[in-house]
Amino acid sequence: MQRDFQLNQIRQDPGRQWDIIVIGGGATGLGIALDASSRGYETLLLEQSDFAKGTSSRSTKLVHGGVRYLAQGDVSLVLEALHERGLLRRNAPHLVKNQAFIIPNYDWWEGPFYNIGMKVYDMMAGRLGLGPSEKISREAVLKAIPNLDEAHLNGGVIYYDGQFDDSRLAVNLAQTAIENGAVVLNYMPVTGLVKDKNNMVCGVETVDAESRECHTLLSKVVINATGVFVDNVLSMDDPNTPVLVRPSQGIHFVLDKSFLQGDAAIMIPKTSDGRVLFAVPWHGKVVVGTTDTPLGPDKISLEPRPLDEEINFILKTAAQYLKKDPKKEDVLSVFAGLRPLAAQLDGQSHETKEISRSHRLTVSLSGLITITGGKWTTYRKMAEDTVNKAWMVGGFPEKKCVTQTMPIHGYVKNINFDLPDYFYGADRVSINDLIQEDPDLGKRLHPDYEYTRAQVVWAVHHEMARTLEDVLSRRIRMLLLDARASVAMAPEVARIMARELKRDEGWIRSQLTQYRSLADGYILK
Repeated sequence: MQRDFQLNQIRQDPGRQWDIIVIGGGATGLGIALDASSRGYETLLLEQSDFAKGTSSRSTKLVHGGVRYLAQGDVSLVLEALHERGLLRRNAPHLVKNQAFIIPNYDWWEGPFYNIGMKVYDMMAGRLGLGPSEKISREAVLKAIPNLDEAHLNGGVIYYDGQFDDSRLAVNLAQTAIENGAVVLNYMPVTGLVKDKNNMVCGVETVDAESRECHTLLSKVVINATGVFVDNVLSMDDPNTPVLVRPSQGIHFVLDKSFLQGDAAIMIPKTSDGRVLFAVPWHGKVVVGTTDTPLGPDKISLEPRPLDEEINFILKTAAQYLKKDPKKEDVLSVFAGLRPLAAQLDGQSHETKEISRSHRLTVSLSGLITITGGKWTTYRKMAEDTVNKAWMVGGFPEKKCVTQTMPIHGYVKNINFDLPDYFYGADRVSINDLIQEDPDLGKRLHPDYEYTRAQVVWAVHHEMARTLEDVLSRRIRMLLLDARASVAMAPEVARIMARELKRDEGWIRSQLTQYRSLADGYILK
């Protein structure tokens, strides 16, 4: 997965016409590149920054059907998501695991109400279910979550959903797409669309963010899968195109595991703002969130920042259910993400928490295909629908989707999720081989965490990591797990990367300055 090798694929034949060019390297774009390449279509993906830099690395880390969507009556989305959850659990068992969730009941009516709802959820999952839900006693709830607030607790309902690592799945999707013949490039922003004499889109203009080398690349079909940035690409096609995305911000806290003792997660089905609140174990920490804050188009950014009202809401809501009330100084990291919600049609609700998470496909008069909406859980189905549209628009032969049963890179059937580096799956063997060859690579990057120098080398050579942020945020997740500790790791990581990428001291200094500024936004003051 060396970037230089990928780049040479477009340099060697600049006049080549691709079947499909995908703009965007998040969950949706990577899924499309994998689907298209595995069908045998010549596929190129271009990402403006790093894979999953935006929304796709900032989720609640859940692969789920969506209990809230069931309550809203969006049955078709829940059915689709539960089916896709089962397929993802089967195709990427090294990344997706079964997670027990408990809904604590503090009012007498909640037990029967939520128990019935979760039984419906189980029934909809069918053969791909992860385990039966059931009503449990007050004692059983406190045994599973010893530090849950006991006052007025009547009991609870336990159910099962999926938990995963989002940016690690993105990296593995990129690797799988390449293994199926796709060319996948990060740091290649698209600067314009190419049109033929009939005003049909037939390619893109792009520039290598590292070398500033410009390319004109031709394609039968161009797919806009840029998440919250889809309107930017649409405006390249037609400046008068109506807005397709209505962004909504969600933030998450990461706390020490002492705030959620036991292995079960907490799900609060309705908070004061109408959203679900989760507290989920993740990589030895606890992820707590989320919020739903509508944002204007001027607020769209690759690095959104949490608002004071969002921070206060999560602190206040978490304190209502946890025996140990979290304070700002307890937050190891806070991160924000923007949901690319499909804008509503006239007459529909404008509350972002009520906007369906279903995806929407549109085809412009120029032939540009745009995919909006959706969620991580349904990325594969979104990709299948998009590629089905692409062969019709592009006029190339129909080929059936094969991703329903396709193992994702790193596939290992029986993984020990207690291992600190379980998320590498089959690649764990190769990383251990690096340490066998050079024991110095086995040294930790930080005394409190088990991440090693070998993982940095692996990220550079096999996962296309180009910057300090790529490694610390999306390859080993330290920026999200403990922002201060990630800053302490940064000098050593930068030194290793500079050696592997053949960069000089000036690059190291620049990377450290940029990273410290970035990490500062993940630390609550």
